[in-house]
Amino acid sequence: MAWLGALAIGLSLGLLGSGGSILTVPVLIFLVGESEKVAIAESLAIVGGIALVGAMPFVIRRLVAWRSVVFFGVPGMIGSYAGAAMSRYVSGAFQLALFGGIMLLAAALMWRPPDFASAKRESVRQLWKIAMDGFFVGALTGFVGVGGGFMIVPALVLLGGLPMRLAVGTSLLIIAMKSLTGFVKYLDVLAELGLGADWTLIFVLTAIGAVGTLLGNWLGARLPQQRLREAFAVFLVAMAGFVLYTSL
Repeated sequence: MAWLGALAIGLSLGLLGSGGSILTVPVLIFLVGESEKVAIAESLAIVGGIALVGAMPFVIRRLVAWRSVVFFGVPGMIGSYAGAAMSRYVSGAFQLALFGGIMLLAAALMWRPPDFASAKRESVRQLWKIAMDGFFVGALTGFVGVGGGFMIVPALVLLGGLPMRLAVGTSLLIIAMKSLTGFVKYLDVLAELGLGADWTLIFVLTAIGAVGTLLGNWLGARLPQQRLREAFAVFLVAMAGFVLYTSL
């Protein structure tokens, strides 16, 4: 069953440019049986690897805004490292409860996404504010294992003035940067707790998810995006209810 979850993670990233990490932690906890902190750490590695593979076609086609990678992604890496460091001071149950709340936020953004078409492209946010946005999203990534694509894509379009296609490729690269940075710090956190990551599981699920991402890219051009988002939003609400019930 875990391999089906990994495939769904990759499909979500390929189809929507986000949503993969929202599925990863529940898959690792409820299908694989990992503890909360180990699942969050492994989620960062898996999502980071999948997003990196998914970003490569965009890099090759020059559909990455490197300015946004620097001013949003680099502060995001710092935030992710800090969030992972702070996670040692809270319980896994608290992290899982916060994760459930973030799932509800993601569902709301999936159901009714920002009106990208009417966004004013000329209203580019000040660089320090973009950096703060990146740091905040990165801190969430490191703290609860959420890649944050559902927040990064709207931020890049509405605040950074990027076209949607460019924002998706840029988002995938930023997710990879933040997630892998958070994972590096999380290895220290796990070591302090006498825990460790399952490297075989990480590599297998990353490989399956990477295939799902490529398949999602292919399907994304042939399926109605808004219908997909609405269906995914309903699923997230149901999953969030289960996660919150379990953690609380």
